[in-house]
Amino acid sequence: MPELSRAQVAVYGAVAVAVLLIGARSLRAEGDAAPASAATERFGEALRFGEGGGDVVVHVAGAVRHPGVYRLPGGTRVTDAVERAGGSTARAAVDAVNLAARLADGQQVVIPELGPGGGSSAALAGSGEGPISLGTATVEQLDTIEGIGPVTAGDIIEFRDQHGGLASVEQLDQISGIGPATMEALRDRLQP
Repeated sequence: MPELSRAQVAVYGAVAVAVLLIGARSLRAEGDAAPASAATERFGEALRFGEGGGDVVVHVAGAVRHPGVYRLPGGTRVTDAVERAGGSTARAAVDAVNLAARLADGQQVVIPELGPGGGSSAALAGSGEGPISLGTATVEQLDTIEGIGPVTAGDIIEFRDQHGGLASVEQLDQISGIGPATMEALRDRLQP
């Protein structure tokens, strides 16, 4: 058998690596096309939400059948958290909450109840002295806080929706127009 030159060894080595990579890719593609196993079917819900990174833990409260703290896959939406809590009750004002928003770890999702005359009790609560929930606050409710006008209130709602909710009031300092004095007022009047 003739001796191989260094160039020939390098070429054969590169071909061997390419064949291995193609084979590995082919095997992985076949695995993806395989029928779903029992485990995949059982955890299908988790696979459906596979958009985000790790899990998120959220507190679902208010007008839901089973309020509590739930662990959900990253990328999950508010509507999925409500479903996980048994769904909304007959007295729920689900239109007062952005069900399409992505959940953030540590977020509280509050589904308000319908108030007298069919209005949301969250709107009624916003006129009181208690803290307003960041998860359900409306522009009108935020506008009642000293230092927040309708434009900044709209910016807060937009920021909340873009980030899938807010885990803490401190996240609001990322919004233009909210300075240290406004942050103090927000800490007193808002809850996550």
